Amino acid sequence: MPTSGVGRRGSVRQSANGTWYLVVDIGAGAERKQTRRRGFATQKAAQAELTRILGSLEQRTYVSPNRQTLAEFLQQTWLPTVEHTVKPGTFESYRRNVRLHIAGRPIGRVPLQEVDPTQLNALYGALLSGDDEHRALSPRSVAYVAAILHRAFRDAVRWQAVVRNPADAADPPRTVRRNDLPTWTAAQLRTFLDSVDEDPLRVCWWLLATTGMRRGEVLGLRWSDLDLDAGTLRVVRTLITTDVQRRGSPGMAWGTPKTAKGRRTVALDPATVAAVRVHRTRQLEERLRFGAGYDDQDLVVCAADGTPIHPKTISYQFGKAARAAGLPRIRLHDLRHTHATLALKAGVHPRIVQERLGHANVSITLDTYSHVDLDMQAAAAARVAALIVPAAAPALPQMP
Repeated sequence: MPTSGVGRRGSVRQSANGTWYLVVDIGAGAERKQTRRRGFATQKAAQAELTRILGSLEQRTYVSPNRQTLAEFLQQTWLPTVEHTVKPGTFESYRRNVRLHIAGRPIGRVPLQEVDPTQLNALYGALLSGDDEHRALSPRSVAYVAAILHRAFRDAVRWQAVVRNPADAADPPRTVRRNDLPTWTAAQLRTFLDSVDEDPLRVCWWLLATTGMRRGEVLGLRWSDLDLDAGTLRVVRTLITTDVQRRGSPGMAWGTPKTAKGRRTVALDPATVAAVRVHRTRQLEERLRFGAGYDDQDLVVCAADGTPIHPKTISYQFGKAARAAGLPRIRLHDLRHTHATLALKAGVHPRIVQERLGHANVSITLDTYSHVDLDMQAAAAARVAALIVPAAAPALPQMP
């Protein structure tokens, strides 16, 4: 068999069928092994690839060929590795988005090392447009999928599974922060709270509406987290949704707040304290009626038997209660936006609103509710103008 280009760590050779292949030593000492690449039409092409491989070995950027698909890498390698490096809620979000929007798509069957920016852009476009089997996603949701892929490929580069991150050159959709967040007015919120007086979930609606807490934070609240005499509660854990991995799995788990600022103490107004006290009395009476089968988990908001309520159930029940009250349709999370909007319009300092919502910093609050901030600026401008040009100042006489 003819041989050409013999070197210290590699060589180019010709096969009996006339094509060319290369042989190169990978590693050294006990780690030394050989790899081959076949099917080159010319000696020059094989030599160029050998030169590239030797250069990458010298620069320690060589990546061994691997036919693992993108879906296999994400689900079998990446997710198990990052599970214990992120919040449980973040991990569940990663896993759900990989399963729903990446693994089952054509790109999921592409070898990891062959994924390129064009294929990623095609995925983003398909997610945005939807089809007969998949609903269209919002630009914000697609941008989140893109962020997951960017991190996964970044890790793949660090683990020497790929040479470069194709997501760096892809073009995910830009997200524009909405300034028209759907909220209720103070009167509409009052109507809603009046309408749920006999609702078993009344305390849940009150806490969401008057504290700005997240759904999972209210569902994770325990009686030991409340001090009704002081009128405060502590946010220390949250109930998150999970993928159902096996039959009978509840599809939810306990987690911690999203950020360090998420662990916070929230002041309660007297009306909310009164609503919580009424709920406590009703819950104790219900517990007595239920009997020995009651599962006491110290939960403020729970099912009749004391067990946690699935977060999606709470969202569904909120939709029913809002329709029954004849109010404009908003999401459960929009109660949080309603609370923040009303607080800012009432003149509450943005930093106080930030602390109540558990935002990491006040800039997030101001960015999210920039439309309210503009209203506040307009009011401030009017007050300053009144000092400069008092409204009571007499008008100048007009010239004849």
